[in-house]
Amino acid sequence: MQRVVLHLDMDAFYAAVEIREDPSLGGKPLIIGHRGRRGVVSTCSYEARKFGVRSAMPSVTAERLCPEAIWLPGRMELYAGVSREIRRLLGEYSPLVEPLSIDEAFLDLTGIAPDLERGRALAARLKARIRAAQGLTASAGIAPNKFLAKVASDLEKPDGLVVLEPDRLASRLWPLPVQRLWGVGPRTAERLHAVGIRTIGDLLRAPEGALARVCGPAGAAHLRALARGEDDRPVVPDREAKSISEERTYGEDLEDPDEIDRAILARAEGVARELRRAGLVGRTVHLKVRTGDYTTWTRAASLRDATDLAAPIVEAARQLLRERVRLGGRGVRLLGVGVSGLAPGGSGQRGLFPDAAEEKARRAALAADSIRDRMGDAALTRARLLRPRRKVPAGPGEASSLPSVD
Repeated sequence: MQRVVLHLDMDAFYAAVEIREDPSLGGKPLIIGHRGRRGVVSTCSYEARKFGVRSAMPSVTAERLCPEAIWLPGRMELYAGVSREIRRLLGEYSPLVEPLSIDEAFLDLTGIAPDLERGRALAARLKARIRAAQGLTASAGIAPNKFLAKVASDLEKPDGLVVLEPDRLASRLWPLPVQRLWGVGPRTAERLHAVGIRTIGDLLRAPEGALARVCGPAGAAHLRALARGEDDRPVVPDREAKSISEERTYGEDLEDPDEIDRAILARAEGVARELRRAGLVGRTVHLKVRTGDYTTWTRAASLRDATDLAAPIVEAARQLLRERVRLGGRGVRLLGVGVSGLAPGGSGQRGLFPDAAEEKARRAALAADSIRDRMGDAALTRARLLRPRRKVPAGPGEASSLPSVD
């Protein structure tokens, strides 16, 4: 039976959702991200990409390349909701769906599609259903393994559909930059370029000893296998989460202790809500703090009981900051809160007598979740998180509040 793997990648996902919500943005250079010297581009429309703007690019660079761009800060709750609807559609086509991020996933169609051409037909139907249901386009790659399917989905973006058969590697894979091989980052690429290896085809033609000297015998064997189109990794559905975290980089360093405390509360609230959404509880709280001079602390503490509520997470993070971080008067450039040691909610040994205060807090949190799900994040917030009147307008900007997608 021929193996058939589909890789689906939504086109400029955050930007496409914003254009769907406001059609007047269509055809214009649109950037999702935060402006300023610490901002980062999360994604952008294809009109902005024509100017050289790319995801993960510093915002100051993007502003210089495309000064006429429209900037939006992004609405993660909206994008996550759209992603969940698309994920449900994917599950109708295969029981083996491996999400890679909010906007892409692998599907194993082996046995569902008897060959790659039938896989193409299924991919075309899936793309059409996503367009009809969500008003969004996706690019798809069909191939006998995950690596080739991922490469194929990127060959004819946007709205592409490419089948990459093994007998077409010489024309479609080997001319690509060597950076397209998994495991070749900027530093490895620089070393490969230094010995004349710039394309995947160059890597295959290079003497085995020369390649091994650059990336070691095991690394050389791995890269050669990918270049030959070999990848036997399975599609793994329902990948188990190991931790849930949320962090922000701020446009201006947080120096006021009260401002830092509100940031901890906001991050803990987001993590607790994601835990409840996933039906998980966590036992270990993590705090990450980076100052303006790039000094970074990562600290962790275990709770007595696993939780999905913000209050114990906040208290643990505050204690970590108070007792195990030495700011020394420096401002906070980045702050993150996370939880690990995850388990399904309700698992583990329960106390003989329920904690009335905890049960009341959980009911309140679930009610708040329901309101925000229906009416948006801005519909309900803690009074503690309302910004006070102060000299700087609107408070320090959050410079990178969304993950980058391309």
